[in-house]
Order: sequence, then C-alpha cells, then structure tokens
Amino acid sequence: MTTDRKNGSLYTHIHNKIATIEFGHPASNSFPSELLDRLTKELISVGNNPDISVIILKSEGEKAFCAGASFDELVAISNLQEGKEFFSGFANVINAMRTCGKLIIGRIQGKTVGGGVGLASACDYVLATENAAIKLSEFTIGIGPFVIEPAVTRKIGVSGTAELTLDASNWKNAYWAKEKGLYVKVFETIKELDEEVEILSEKLASYNPTALVEMKKALWKGTENWNNLLAERAAVSGELVLSDFTKQALEKFKK
Repeated sequence: MTTDRKNGSLYTHIHNKIATIEFGHPASNSFPSELLDRLTKELISVGNNPDISVIILKSEGEKAFCAGASFDELVAISNLQEGKEFFSGFANVINAMRTCGKLIIGRIQGKTVGGGVGLASACDYVLATENAAIKLSEFTIGIGPFVIEPAVTRKIGVSGTAELTLDASNWKNAYWAKEKGLYVKVFETIKELDEEVEILSEKLASYNPTALVEMKKALWKGTENWNNLLAERAAVSGELVLSDFTKQALEKFKK
C-alpha cells in the first residue's frame, strides 16, 4: 500500500519502546520540502520521548526506498534563497537523525537515489534487500551531493563516496553498499529483512536506555559542526541549481 497524497505521508507507530517512522510519496517515495520538514520535526519529537529507546526508519511499498528530493520542486527553484531552503531540507533531517539521541535502524527495501542515500547513511545500523541498489546521480544534472556528502563519507569513506559520485549514471548494487559499510546485512526478500529488523529492534529496546544514548553520542563524535557545515553545503547546491548548465539539464529531464 502506497500513499497517493501529493505532499506524501508520514506515520509513526510506537510499540514496546520502538518507534517505527514510515514515510511515503507517490513519486517513488521522494521528498517534497513539506515532508522533509515533517520528518525533521517527528525525529526531534521521538528523540525527546523518554518511553522510546530505538527508531526504525522505513518507507512505504515494496519498490523504491527513496528517490531523493522532489524533482518538481527542484525544477521550480528561481532564486538563491529558494535554492538554499530546498537543499536545507535534507540537511535538517540528517542533523535531526544525528542529534535525536536515539539509535536509528534503517530498513531499505529497494532502490535509493541522492538524498535517500543520505538518509540511509545517517542511520546507525542499516539492513537492506538485494534490490536496494544506490546511486548518486547529481552530477548528471549539474549539481552535486554536497549536503549529504558528510553523512555518506562517514559511512563509506572518501574513496567510496568518490566512486559513487563520479560514476553518476550507474547503480551500485546492495552488495557493493554492504562491502563499503553502508549496509550491515543484505537479504533476499523483504520478509527476511523485516524479520531481522524486528529481532534487532527488540534486542536494542531491551538494553539499558542510558547506554544506548551514550553509544549514540559516541558514534557521532566529531560531527558537532554539522549544523553549520550542512547549511553551507545547502547554499553551494542552491547556487549550482541556478546555473545555465543545470537549468538546461533539468529541461532535458522534464522532456
């Protein structure tokens, strides 16, 4: 079941100290700005809830995990301020994932592109299916994955990010992502994936919540400057999207 809502959907289910946050959008689970803002606020809210120990982040349906930011909104950007605000959407989500105080399990059932790769990278532990190929295609439209790069590089290293970014037109399969450290395990079916997500989340939820909070802090040590860094990166992308190169590339994509 997938949503048909133009601005997407976001639901949180809480059970046994586990909060499952599920997002959806009819365009391959992509993110309009409004949905990114809702996800940011929900992560902060769940992070402040003392009755929750662990978060599962997932998307609707059995196909794409996330197609990145809304293409329609990207095409509509007309000035620097709009550009910076648009790219700040994923910056805000990544910073909320980083600082929310809860360990986040990523459940990746299918292909993920651009900002979706950033979301997966900002999770603390990621489980995926064989269909969960990844791609950073930003170069093909004249921009770059600047906002999500710190999160991606933190997970797969500079060489992995370089390979993914420079080979912008090709998919890397789920086993490549596992080998690089983005995914912990890869499963043949969604059923197997969900079983493992359930087992892991229940185990984590049974541990000392204070230990989990301290581990979250330890894992993200050294990222304290990301509020400023990701805002700067959003400004870079906001400028690039207004370039003649990108405007022409986006026109070709539209056609």
